[in-house]
Amino acid sequence: MIRSPRFGLTLTLGSAQTLAWASSYYLPAILAVPMARDLGISPSWVFAAFSAALLLTAMLGPSVGRLIDKQGGRGVLMVSNAVMALGLVIMALSQGMFSLMLAWLFIGIGMAMGLYDAAFATLGRLLGRSARSSITGVTLLAGFASTIGWPLTALLESELGWRAACGAWAILHIVIGLPLNARLPRAGESTHYPDDDKSAPPPERPRLAMILLAYVFAAGWFVSTAMAAHLPRLLQETGVSLSVAVAAAALVGPAQVAARLGEFALLRHLHPLIAARVATTLHPLGAALLATVGMPAAGFALLHGAGNGMMTIASGTLPLALFGPKGFGQRQGLIIAPARAMQASAPLLFGLLIEQNGAEALWLTSGLMLLAFLALLFIRVPQLQR
Repeated sequence: MIRSPRFGLTLTLGSAQTLAWASSYYLPAILAVPMARDLGISPSWVFAAFSAALLLTAMLGPSVGRLIDKQGGRGVLMVSNAVMALGLVIMALSQGMFSLMLAWLFIGIGMAMGLYDAAFATLGRLLGRSARSSITGVTLLAGFASTIGWPLTALLESELGWRAACGAWAILHIVIGLPLNARLPRAGESTHYPDDDKSAPPPERPRLAMILLAYVFAAGWFVSTAMAAHLPRLLQETGVSLSVAVAAAALVGPAQVAARLGEFALLRHLHPLIAARVATTLHPLGAALLATVGMPAAGFALLHGAGNGMMTIASGTLPLALFGPKGFGQRQGLIIAPARAMQASAPLLFGLLIEQNGAEALWLTSGLMLLAFLALLFIRVPQLQR
């Protein structure tokens, strides 16, 4: 009976997050080309508008987090559904670049209010330090956003066109997403918020720890987004065929889900710092094995996916464990803001790097993650020193 309310909270928020991610972050991969063709612009302009939305999301993150710290996340998440629906309607009615950019800016506001950062801040506000298992559960459910979103968007586009696809997602925000977020408890109604700041001392030199975490997640999200945009092409540069590269890249999603299950089952009793350190090593390990012993492309994809799945959890659980629930939302927004900016630049920058260096581009991503591992070694927590 004790676990039932928390399970319901996790299921509700995880389902709402699946919808939010599927209808925003994963939309351009399917609709950019037909959208650009219909509007008479280059697909690169669609992705440029998407990048602008991500930058706006980064700018608004700390303010959204501070608002959730003050009043809880239920209302913020409900408003995010309305804002995303409005952005999708404007997108469905777009007639040119200006209206398309306006639509993406509204969606950027909605993403700042309605994706993982806001969800994690909401859980931190409701559950305190004990939110770790719920954060893991939410990421586990929302890990299927692309699995559900891409086929559904593709089906709607092929049958009804991209404008109808945007309209359908807008309707789903109102009839499904909004009621789901409305089911969340108000912050004042929570009986699970433990005042346990004294049970886990903050890290030594907390300001330095925040800077180091900002780098860790910026590196992680750059690598994650770069791989999401270019992994099949990158694997082809290692000498495998297109069919093999696509099949290997398809393993990233299952590997993310499996790693999140593993984190929940095996690592939840350890400090999140341990899981984060393990996560930062998996991408460079896969790259090293790919380059030195000829590990199959599928092996690299599995290691990268597992590391990325664990890093997603760490982006919520690690700041909460290190600094506690007080002011978690604003702090989360500050730490993640550089990651959002790096995420926006990753597809273009890494694409240029592949053009110039082929598979050797993995030296950059591996180096970024190894530096992230070193940064995590500099974060010292009193509990871990015993």
